[in-house]
This record gives sequence, C-alpha cells and structure tokens, in this order.
Amino acid sequence: MEKTLLITTVFYGDKETASAENRDVELFELAKTAGAYVADRIICHLVKVTPNLYMGKGKAEEVKILAQKYNIDTVILNNELSPTQQRNLEELIGVKILDRTQLIMDIFARHARSQEGKIQVELAQLEYFLPRLSGKGIMLSRLGGGIGTRGPGEQKLEVDRRTIRRRIAKLKEGLLDLSQHRKVSRKKRVDAGIPLVSLVGYTNAGKSTLMNALTASSQIVSDSLFTTLDSLSRAIVLPNNQKVILSDTVGFLYHLPHNLIEAFKATLEEVKEADLLIHVLDVSNTEFREHGYSVSNVLSELGAIDKPIITALNKIDKLEDRSILAEVKEGFPHPAAISAKNKENLDILISLILQYLPVHLKKNKLFIPTSHMRLIDIIYKEGKVEQINYREDGVEVDAYLPEAVLNKIKNILNTKNT
Repeated sequence: MEKTLLITTVFYGDKETASAENRDVELFELAKTAGAYVADRIICHLVKVTPNLYMGKGKAEEVKILAQKYNIDTVILNNELSPTQQRNLEELIGVKILDRTQLIMDIFARHARSQEGKIQVELAQLEYFLPRLSGKGIMLSRLGGGIGTRGPGEQKLEVDRRTIRRRIAKLKEGLLDLSQHRKVSRKKRVDAGIPLVSLVGYTNAGKSTLMNALTASSQIVSDSLFTTLDSLSRAIVLPNNQKVILSDTVGFLYHLPHNLIEAFKATLEEVKEADLLIHVLDVSNTEFREHGYSVSNVLSELGAIDKPIITALNKIDKLEDRSILAEVKEGFPHPAAISAKNKENLDILISLILQYLPVHLKKNKLFIPTSHMRLIDIIYKEGKVEQINYREDGVEVDAYLPEAVLNKIKNILNTKNT
C-alpha cells in the first residue's frame, strides 16, 4: 500500500463554492478508494499559481520535508498540474507526484468492468499522458506499479507519440461503434414508446442503492466514490402499467476533469437522451448544495440541463433533524425526501415520476378481430387494460397505451384491412 501525503491548495480570496475542509475530505476519500494509505494531509494557502511548481518554492520545500519525515511514496495534489509543474515538483521533492485528475482516472481504471468502460478509461488516460511524454520521459520511467499507473501503464507507454495517437484514434473508433450500437437500441426503445429515466447525482449520493430499490436488481453498492462506472439499465413498470427504462450512470464530482467527461460522453448519452432525470442528492452531507451545483454544471456541459428534473433528497435516514427538509425542498425542483436504503417514501418519488414524465399513456378504444388476437397480448404487456368485451368476431378493448404502441397496432390492423 502506497504511503501518501495529500495536499489541498486554496487561494486567498478564493470564492469556490466547496470549502477547503470539504475538498480536503473528498481528496482523502478519493485516495482511500484508490487504495492509498494516507500518512498526512495538509491545506496550503497560496497567493497565486506559479508556472514552474504550481506553489511557491518555499512551500514546495516544506512539502519535501514532510515527505522525508513520513517516508512518503506519493504526494497527491487536489488540483490539476501542467506537465512542467509535475516534472519540477518530482525533481525537487524526490517522490512521485500525482494530481487530482490522475487520481480519479486511477479509480476509474479500478472500477471499469465493461469493454466500453475500459476503452473510455484508456482513452482518457492516454490523452492526459500524451503531452507529458516530453523531456526526460519522467512519466514513463515510473510506470509499472502503484496509484496513477493502472490502465495504459500496463501496456508499455514506452512508445512514441505517433503510436499513442494511433491508439487514441483506434479507441475513438471503438467508442463510435459502441455509440452506433446504442443508437440502434435507443431507436428500438423509442419505436416501442418506452421512455428513459436517468439517475444522475454526485458520486456516493446513493444512485445505485436507489436503482436496486426501484428495480429489485443487485447493482454493487459501496460507501466509496465511483463504485458505479459502467452504465446500467433496467426496465420497470409504473403503477399505471407504463413500462420505462431506468438508467444509472457514473457519478459526478466537483470539477470533474473535462477529459473524463469527453471520454465518457458515449456513456453519458443516456443522460442527454433521457425523457426525465432523477437528481439523487445526499442531504445528509453538509456540502449537498455545492454537490447540487456541481451536478448542474455537468448537466449544462452535456446539454441536458433543460430536461425535466425531479430531485430525490436521499439518505434522510441519516438526518438527526428532519425539519430542515422543508427548507431544503424549496431549493430544488420537484423534490421527494427519501431513504433509498430503507425504501422510505419511494411511493412519493414514483408519483413524481408519473407526474413529470413527458410520455404519458393515452386511453383508446380498439376492436381486435379474431385473426389478430396476438395483439391482445401486446396491449396487456405494453399498456393498461381498463375494460374488455369478447364478441364472436373479435374483442373490444378500452386500454391506456403509449402512442408508439397504438400506432403499431393500428398499422397492423390497417394492413389487414387493405
């Protein structure tokens, strides 16, 4: 287990929404998730970024002393470093230096299970490492073990830029093929009149637990960051008998690295194409409002901020005083205070889904001749039958159906009649 020193830097007059203390805690949780042993963690106050070391030389010397004191293997900064800054810090301090982006990518590499997830992680890592292959190749010389080296590090990065660019191009082609496959699946879903509901939220907000509660599935749940990386979709049937697809996606994060958003856009298409978003918010976390802002920022970057959104104010089982929920509800659209873990108030959440889902079932009166009795099975499966009368020549049905399903049935009947 690598012994690490964590550094969260803040600037005098900084107006960032997340406090330094909470950013420090989040970095600690990220490091634990990556399998690090945290020997010490400090918050550095800086006047400005320096181009050579990110921090001032005096502050870097202090970090060097701490690293020697604790026999540190790796220093992790809660900021993104330029190649020059990272290289200079390593030469001065004498240990491996990682920035926040590398730490997050390492966690993504740990949790990627599907082919698509692994491709997206490798793409993000290669695009991050490419500009860092200059000079002495310090990024290359240390690869082969530990945090920040998973993924392409195991595939011998001692190759030239052209080879890496070819690999990046191949990975992008692979993602494009997978994206085309998603489009085919999406078209089938749309043609069948099945709406898509996507769970979004800050990492560790309880999306997977809510997914399990609503669908009776067994998605992996853990009290750590980025447990869910590969998107997961399950079909559920609402109380009005309408079928919907519920999708769980990768959790968002404060200042989620842009290259990760770019690499995972194929997966995050589920969010962009959703008919309704459920924003899962951990209201037991003191930074829940800042987490909400971070999620909104990512949704804006994805072009999904204007979609219908309901808010699942999750983990109310952890609240000592639930009276705060009245005020919290006023700050978020269409809220439902729930405990996904205890399955508390899920009926309220489902009623909001029914209320704000843009695709609604429509009542129709149909006559199905005896030659097309198989259509009755489709009506029962895709809609809600209110009344049915059997006649000698067929069946009269009053049923609520999605428009796409209704059109499909009418086309079959019209074809028969012609």
